Amino acid sequence: MNSIAIVGAGLGGLACARVLQLHDIDVTVFEQEASADARPQGGTLDLHGDTGQVAMHTARLHEQFRALARPEGQQMRAVDPRTGETVFDESPAEGDDFRPEIDRGQLRGLLLDSLSPGTVRWGRPIADVTKTGEGARLTFADGADQDFDLVVGADGAWSRVRRTLTGVRPEYSGVTFVEFGLDDADHRHPALAALTGQGTLMTKVDGNALVAQRTSTGHIRCYATFYAPEDWATGLDFADTAAVRAQLLERYAGWHPSVLAFLHELDGGFTHRPLQVLPVPHAWTHTPGLTLLGDAAHLMPPLGVGANLALLDGTELATALATAPSVGEAVRTYETGMLPRSIETAKACATGLHDLLGDDLRSMAA
Repeated sequence: MNSIAIVGAGLGGLACARVLQLHDIDVTVFEQEASADARPQGGTLDLHGDTGQVAMHTARLHEQFRALARPEGQQMRAVDPRTGETVFDESPAEGDDFRPEIDRGQLRGLLLDSLSPGTVRWGRPIADVTKTGEGARLTFADGADQDFDLVVGADGAWSRVRRTLTGVRPEYSGVTFVEFGLDDADHRHPALAALTGQGTLMTKVDGNALVAQRTSTGHIRCYATFYAPEDWATGLDFADTAAVRAQLLERYAGWHPSVLAFLHELDGGFTHRPLQVLPVPHAWTHTPGLTLLGDAAHLMPPLGVGANLALLDGTELATALATAPSVGEAVRTYETGMLPRSIETAKACATGLHDLLGDDLRSMAA
């Protein structure tokens, strides 16, 4: 097997590198961030038994994953935003671990620790990706370049590898997330902790939703979610916590005080996350030397499938590279399975995004 580069040290790229190394295949991961701790890794995610957990089995990390996972995090609660009354509260049955939660940072750390030292080259941003016959060349921000037989774009929403392969850029979905949080590790927010439960709380009406999720540390990560034009926040300084809170309280006017307490009691500030997606379908003609996985290939609404698909993409690509007679045949095999799957899932997620903001709270109980 010849030289392989993975651009991006996210979950999918790391899972791909792990399985390649299990098969004694040399791989280098290039990451623009300076270190594994350069920024927070986000909240919690659920690994599905038929996708993400399959990938963890392939990576021979399932037992380590289970030791960190929280089956109780599958609890789903919904309250009426006007009255604060519970609409449903569903906890997992004993032994149900089809979609246990795990903190994204914990899962990334597990994958990083499984790799050989030096696999990830931190602080190596990519300036350009070019085709070179049957392979591809990476040009780094410092001007250096290096050729590879295969460059895997695992570099997320704004992938530089995708620019070379398809040129397609994400588009605004019409939905905005405003993220904030509460630190309940020392039980400072007992009422909100009880309202959230062990997993996810949802409340919504009239195209406005609020979601709260518990992490392993007791932190409660919250998302104000709503339809809005792309320029809705023009002139709003997200460093001004009071101003952002006032804007959100106006949007959520009439909601029950028990729910609005999430906005009143937050610890820290707000982060604006306009929801970007790739058009559906997003596909490409097989191009020797290049391929994509995860959000670089199929950026979709964050409805619990993105990390699962990224992990499955990475492990399936690595398995194909370990078993096919050539790099080109391996990539063809991988893309033949991945592209139809991602297109169908992206279609379902587009529908699911509108269900998320619909008025039927029980739609979240599935």
